[in-house]
Amino acid sequence: MKELNRRSFIKLSTSIAAGIALPTIISSCARGKSGHVAPSDRINLAFIGSGNQAMNDIRDFVTDKRVQITGICDVNKQSTGYWDGKLGGREIGINLVNKYYSELTGKKYTGCLGFEDFRDVIARKDIDAVEVVLPDHWHSIPVLMAAKAGKDIYCQKPLSLTIPEGRAMANAVKKYEVIFQTGSQQRSDENFRRVCELVRNGRIGKLLTVECGLPSGTPDYGRTGQLTNTIPVPEGFDYNMWLGPAPEAPYCPARTHVNFRWVLDYSGGQVTDWGGHHPDIAQWGMDTEYTGPVKIQNAKAEWAVHPIWNTATQFYFECLYANGVKLIISNKVRGGVTFIGTDGWARANRGNHQVFPESLKETVIAPTEINLYKSDNHFRNFIDCVISRKETIAPAEIGHRSITMSHLGNIAMKLQQDLDWNPTTEQFVNNDLANSMLVRKMREPWATIYKEHLI
Repeated sequence: MKELNRRSFIKLSTSIAAGIALPTIISSCARGKSGHVAPSDRINLAFIGSGNQAMNDIRDFVTDKRVQITGICDVNKQSTGYWDGKLGGREIGINLVNKYYSELTGKKYTGCLGFEDFRDVIARKDIDAVEVVLPDHWHSIPVLMAAKAGKDIYCQKPLSLTIPEGRAMANAVKKYEVIFQTGSQQRSDENFRRVCELVRNGRIGKLLTVECGLPSGTPDYGRTGQLTNTIPVPEGFDYNMWLGPAPEAPYCPARTHVNFRWVLDYSGGQVTDWGGHHPDIAQWGMDTEYTGPVKIQNAKAEWAVHPIWNTATQFYFECLYANGVKLIISNKVRGGVTFIGTDGWARANRGNHQVFPESLKETVIAPTEINLYKSDNHFRNFIDCVISRKETIAPAEIGHRSITMSHLGNIAMKLQQDLDWNPTTEQFVNNDLANSMLVRKMREPWATIYKEHLI
């Protein structure tokens, strides 16, 4: 903790000099008694985004004694439209944090600060790390700015809206040497790790095919799917900021909050939502997590028929790798990740794994064999690495390479043609139209801000 204490002291001194008040918990717990970590040793963490996933992540981070959640940022003060129509937004996140710390200390706590603009969070010298948990189209710019500011970053999956944005984030994290965790939490699940170790150590023979079964459709998570008419923007919601770099569009409830992922301007549907999970595990087991496929073929899809939503509801595409392995990503195959080899198969899904032959259940991976990175808690792994300065289990480069397959699939399904891909240059081979679809035009001033932060 010595290096962390030094960094905290420097940031504390800078903050005091700038006249910034640091929120702290004044209690015996906060002073380090009863096994608690003193404030000077805690990692000050702020959330950029306070919607659906943020609520879950706040609950995980707030219970880590090494962490102090000091800020919640969101352009929406408070509204419905989140999971199952429930409330979400900045005030909900702030109240959750303050309530937890109040109960922890036995004293009323109001030290979690609220922000409307993420740039105000990044400018704070007293914030050590941020979690970016925003719609996909809003990942790259906050990550680039936070990395340049020297802040460690937990960014929810899918890492990026586009392949070039993912590359920019991975480059920035590497240049500024910040700790980065992609929110592909299945890497911290023993079932997925076990199956990948079996495959990597040849227990199913030569790997031939991998199947990733993802969900289908466009579920109305926020119960706003029918609310497609243009209406006035609700009070307390900075909708223009919510759109940010995305194209200008009239406000309607179906477009925002949890249902944003069904609009291609902001996300990529189930293909990218789950693309940060099962395909990520596929690359882990295939030992291709720092490269990618060389061809996308047999791509086909059905697209949402809806006034606002336009992502794929049914989909199938194949990724071919230089080593001959074929990866299938579809809603038509069995859910989870299935590795098929010459001598058997192994599959994993959340909460379980299966193998064939049955004898594989008892096989032991020796210390001299390939032992994959072990993490049993994705959030704690991030904090562990913030302290140790070691690489996380899901660093930016791996998160970028994992979601690349989904972006390639969406492009191939739109064009309805086979595409050759160069994973080194991250360009399609001899296809100008496909290459033009790799990027998305950004609105100003965000286009300029993005370019200013490219490495």
